[in-house]
Amino acid sequence: MKWLRQIDLFIRSLLQMMLYVGSTMIWAVVSLLSAPLPYRQRYWIITRWTHFNLWVVERLCRIRVEVQGLENIPASGGGIVMAKHQSAWETLALQRWFTPQTWVLKRELLWLPLFGWAISLLNPIAIDRGSAASALRQLCRQGAERLAEGRWVVVFPEGTRVPPGTRGQYQPGGAVLAERTGAVVVPVAHNAGRCWGRNSFIKRPGTIQVRIGPPIDPKGKRASEILRLVEEWIEAQMQEIDPPAAASAAQRTATSSSAGAGN
Repeated sequence: MKWLRQIDLFIRSLLQMMLYVGSTMIWAVVSLLSAPLPYRQRYWIITRWTHFNLWVVERLCRIRVEVQGLENIPASGGGIVMAKHQSAWETLALQRWFTPQTWVLKRELLWLPLFGWAISLLNPIAIDRGSAASALRQLCRQGAERLAEGRWVVVFPEGTRVPPGTRGQYQPGGAVLAERTGAVVVPVAHNAGRCWGRNSFIKRPGTIQVRIGPPIDPKGKRASEILRLVEEWIEAQMQEIDPPAAASAAQRTATSSSAGAGN
């Protein structure tokens, strides 16, 4: 019966959230205690929280993951990951395949007690979104430093999570970083929003499909071209791995275009 399925989803999601919050509090304390350790050791300890919570989501909420393109990840490591942003899931899951990594995030997150302090131990690139020019300079300066240390820099070019079937405006920050540093760009597409929606408490069972694209060599390319290649590849994959949402988005686009033409 439908109502029984809804109750089951609620209970599973509630247990997942309880474990998420509880593990965050415990791991935050453990993470702070790891502060004196070298970066690589701190990274390993802190990211056990990530792997634990992914395990919980997959087992408790019955979410499976299928990945294509692991062979596209450069064996040398280090580069720029530009990924679709639909959910909180990918902020965790990308740590499975791109390690060690650092994230571009809004600096306000570092002000959160315990959680933000723990994140700061991983040396993220915490930008001020209130000033686009300052944020870009900071991304390029600190991003170059992280890349020189052999880390992956993870960028969500849409800037914020978007619902399935929609496309946010792709921002040039990651592409500018690639142009200036010569670091390869690895595009990533996925449909995680279908199982773990933006700001959604309920986690729905299903299969998250992840596509990791061939590295884009930035040499001889302007940032605008790099961004175009990333966007084209990601959105082409979305048409395949999220067809109902992609079709809906295409229909909305067509409707808007027709309405505009009629004015």
